[in-house]
Amino acid sequence: MTKARQAVGAYGERLAAQHLVAAGLVVLDRNWRSGTGEIDIIARDGDVLVLCEVKTRRGPEFGTPAEAVGRRKVARMRRLAGEWLALAGVRPREVRFDVVEVVSPPRGAAQVRHLKGAF
Repeated sequence: MTKARQAVGAYGERLAAQHLVAAGLVVLDRNWRSGTGEIDIIARDGDVLVLCEVKTRRGPEFGTPAEAVGRRKVARMRRLAGEWLALAGVRPREVRFDVVEVVSPPRGAAQVRHLKGAF
């Protein structure tokens, strides 16, 4: 991955975390990694544990950011959620998987869209 793409992704993750906090969620962890992958943001929404995949794009040329979350990514996120829960020793009543889309065009303000229960 190029440094420019990494910078766009990191920017999107910062905006997503700010958006979630402004919406009342409590961020518990960011960029949690295991040997099998990464969870971008782990948060709490009341009693619900929320695992977020953040997708950032510069424009609509390749579809919406959420369209980039395919079957394999969903399966990986579910496995990672189990790993994180086991390591953290947390037993939430409910677990939700969200996608936060960030579209950051070359000009103008970025747009953030939070898709609750995306998968």
